[in-house]
Amino acid sequence: MRIYIVANSSKSDVRPALDRWLPSIQKQAEIVGIDENGDGGLADSDADAILVLGGDGTLLAAARRLRGRDIPLMGVNFGRLGFLASFSPDQFEKQFDALIQGKLPVRSRQMIEASVVPAKANCRLTDHAEVTRHRTFAATALNDAVITAGAPFHMIELEIGADGETRVRYHGDGLIVATPSGSTAYNISAGGPIISPQVPAICITPICPHSLSFRPVVVSSDSTIVIVATRVNEGTTLFCDGQASTRLCAGDQVVIRKADHDVRLVENPSAHEWRTLAEKLHWATTPGYSQKKP
Repeated sequence: MRIYIVANSSKSDVRPALDRWLPSIQKQAEIVGIDENGDGGLADSDADAILVLGGDGTLLAAARRLRGRDIPLMGVNFGRLGFLASFSPDQFEKQFDALIQGKLPVRSRQMIEASVVPAKANCRLTDHAEVTRHRTFAATALNDAVITAGAPFHMIELEIGADGETRVRYHGDGLIVATPSGSTAYNISAGGPIISPQVPAICITPICPHSLSFRPVVVSSDSTIVIVATRVNEGTTLFCDGQASTRLCAGDQVVIRKADHDVRLVENPSAHEWRTLAEKLHWATTPGYSQKKP
């Protein structure tokens, strides 16, 4: 097996772990590249699997840099939660043989693509070919595409619609459009629902809406979502996975749809979905009550 290693050396434990693991990895696999700066050519790699040492952010960046290549990612978590990078360092050492033997499960995760079409462009926003010709920015995301109000932090005004239907007007601090994988990230912090990674859906969640009735909504992954920046701040920005970004001007049209490709993740066989929610997010945990001393 050919292995490409992405290592986030800004995390203090990553480099010592990599030094410790390299001899045993080289005995069982061919290492075709090691990237510690986040600028390696993953899309051009001939690897059979990519080993990502860092956290969810490191894995998100690697997923975007693959640009649709069908190479599975195995994430080893040196960060905090590790929803996507689901292997702990100890689990990786125990499961590496299973990876080499092709015994670990690999599942596809849906990605979304966000495009920005300027106000002056005359095109049908539900026609992907036309959007591609007129867009000034495009990026994919495994977790979410987020519009934030930005400085000077006044409320912004957006118009939101899907599949050519009449758009609704929204005032608030921004908007999150999340995949099922991203539903446990910024989306859940903003009050959005948890969506199983196996559900083909996209979630639209407002950030601090100036309305008691604007609730998150889940739509089909086949939907094309259009967001028009009606009134924005100087710092209003579109972020994809918190990494690729562009400023938005009044009249800009953000078109979000399911990407043409998924990302394949090597799954931790011991990290079951419900158990992960309970252990990492303390989901459904009974409140604790302090005992009063007499």
